[in-house]
Amino acid sequence: MSRECMESVRNFKVDKGSAALWWLGQMGFLIKTPAGTILSVDAYLTNSCKKIGDSLGLNMDRRVPIFIAPEELDVDHFLCTHSHQDHADPETISRLSKEHIESFVGPGLACESFAACGVPGAKVRQIYPGGKLQVADVTVHGTFAMPTDDSDLNHMGYVFAVENGPRIYLSGDTDYSDLLGHVRKLEPDVMMSCINGGFNNLSHWEAAEVAALVKPKVAIPCHYDMFPDNCSDPQQFRSCLHLKAPQVKYEQLDYVKPFVFRS
Repeated sequence: MSRECMESVRNFKVDKGSAALWWLGQMGFLIKTPAGTILSVDAYLTNSCKKIGDSLGLNMDRRVPIFIAPEELDVDHFLCTHSHQDHADPETISRLSKEHIESFVGPGLACESFAACGVPGAKVRQIYPGGKLQVADVTVHGTFAMPTDDSDLNHMGYVFAVENGPRIYLSGDTDYSDLLGHVRKLEPDVMMSCINGGFNNLSHWEAAEVAALVKPKVAIPCHYDMFPDNCSDPQQFRSCLHLKAPQVKYEQLDYVKPFVFRS
């Protein structure tokens, strides 16, 4: 299943003017461009958070299957939004075939995690909210995110601007702030947002308020499904979006099934 899943992504043809997304669970996505570039973002491909949950008296046992093993992840660029273990997972990063990945991108503490897991320094590229860098045919814009606790004050999101194609916004883990509305300046077509409300993330209602500020064409919920003690019903986001941002289309993705957006 793991190798077949990755091969299906590699073999998937993306038409000009579009981009394809595959959801891996939690805030993990693969993004593929017409040029064949594949990015992963916040790929959590183990069950390492269970130990953290056990130590806190929480059930953080993975509910979502592991569709791609770390050793099978065949991407060109590996990105993380922050250093929390379900986003920059040390076990996932340690097990990657690093020689085939061109760059590892993230804010400061995520870059420290890359280094600690054996990523060569030449491949690590640090980014920050308000900054941007180029990876192949994608311009990566760093966006503001409100930290959810003081264990990592380097939270951020991304807008991925595909050359001659759509712009895709990933919120990262974030509490609510009016400053999230700055993403509107980057004119995203698609918004993928946390909606779970647990551990100080956006609630369904707050995520809908962000969509009203950012004004994407499509809003996709994520980060609501992985852990029994931090999950929620995405249909609540659908109803909140209908009330707060009725012009934004709701789209709920199936795991590892391609979603294609054409600009």
